Amino acid sequence: MIHVNEEAARCLLCADAPCSQVCKNGDPARTVRAIRFGNEKIANRWIAECTDDDLKKAEDACIHYDRPIRIREMASAVRCDAPAISENKPSLSIKFCGIPCENPFFLASSAVCTNYEMVARAFDMGWAGVFYKTICVQDIHEVSPRFDAVKNGTSFAGFRNMEQLSENPVDVDFDILHRLKQNYPTKVVVASIMGQTEEQWIELAKMAEDAGVDAVELNFSCPQMRLAGMGSDVGQNAELVTFYTAYVKRNVKIPVIAKMTPNITQINEPAMGAYFAGVDAISAINTIKSVTMSPQSAVSEKQTVSGYSGRAVKPIALRYIYEMAANTIMKNVELSGIGGIETWRDALEFIQLGCRNVQVCTAVMEYGYRIIDDLILGMQNYMAERGLDSMESLVSEQLPNFSLPHDLDRETIVYPKIDRERCIGCGRCYTSCMDGGHQAISFDSDSRQPHIVGTKCVGCHLCRLVCPTGAIGLTKRIKKKMTRK
Repeated sequence: MIHVNEEAARCLLCADAPCSQVCKNGDPARTVRAIRFGNEKIANRWIAECTDDDLKKAEDACIHYDRPIRIREMASAVRCDAPAISENKPSLSIKFCGIPCENPFFLASSAVCTNYEMVARAFDMGWAGVFYKTICVQDIHEVSPRFDAVKNGTSFAGFRNMEQLSENPVDVDFDILHRLKQNYPTKVVVASIMGQTEEQWIELAKMAEDAGVDAVELNFSCPQMRLAGMGSDVGQNAELVTFYTAYVKRNVKIPVIAKMTPNITQINEPAMGAYFAGVDAISAINTIKSVTMSPQSAVSEKQTVSGYSGRAVKPIALRYIYEMAANTIMKNVELSGIGGIETWRDALEFIQLGCRNVQVCTAVMEYGYRIIDDLILGMQNYMAERGLDSMESLVSEQLPNFSLPHDLDRETIVYPKIDRERCIGCGRCYTSCMDGGHQAISFDSDSRQPHIVGTKCVGCHLCRLVCPTGAIGLTKRIKKKMTRK
């Protein structure tokens, strides 16, 4: 399936895709999107009735700037091992701060949810809830341009964002939240707020509660505020987090969620500050302070430090979620995960570390609300395969598998193993091992075959990670041979 995934990654994911427009008996664009977002196993369902002629017409209609997507080849691959479509669709419902959620997928407080029409459309498409773009009493003046991206082909590897908070008048935003909750009573509406003083935090929280929202999120984390004493300036100060959280908790009855900044060494310090103030949940992470150097993103020829998000930050976000989840003192504080979530597998990792929902921003900015289809289907298919009927069973299930570095097993080794049928003889493993590993792979230039030198191999598995065809796998874990007395 490796080549199929690579071909899906080339797809432009067109709006109103021409390939599907000309296909009478299926939706090849939907199949490609399913593969792109981690649903290879069920991708066949949208082309099951397609003839070869249907798929040829779809391929001919492709408008890719380089060469058409090889739709027929992809179709053959996903049809080979396609399982029967299961009628069993496990429920994705879960509670967050006691609030029933139809699934764990929320829009993060950002540009993806700035007005009524946007959020309503997202709700109609299946998103369970929204953390509405942060509301404040200050006038927000944005710059242009305000976004930049580090790209991998046509996709974002990472995304830089200089946008601040909502530019709407306060009363307009709370009216929007009120109407959303009235018209979508089963959806979860969270008001994200940011104050600069005790009075502002209290005023905004009360207005949120009066608007009928389900919960209020305290934004202690925005990294690009033009005014001092706001955003991550607060989130880096555990004392201020405690004070502001306590002010809000004393003045509203709805759940209070504190949003943490990653621009700090120990996230548990401000998180504990929120805990001691009685916070109900913590959302993390906001964007990471960063610099990109693209001249096209300069503001009047000036660059600045601003927030970084997208796939590149996911491992960092998971680290912070793990640290808070592993903090036994805060065991009753619920978690909402943010950072690099693009597929259902990404979401699953956050949930398995303790999150009860996840928030998505950058992936929506790049691909649109439509990714909710693959998030929901992917999670349902995964649960069905495991025989699970409740999201609750996934929450925190991977926490017991974590250990401190000094407690890890250092007495055994897992050697890599080369699958000769899948190896194409590119020599990538050899090059990486020679120049970046332990010189434990030899390469026969005549046969173009790599060979692992067992006496030198330390089991680091760099070779497996660089192999482009997945031809290097694992052997059984065995005891290390003693090399020192």
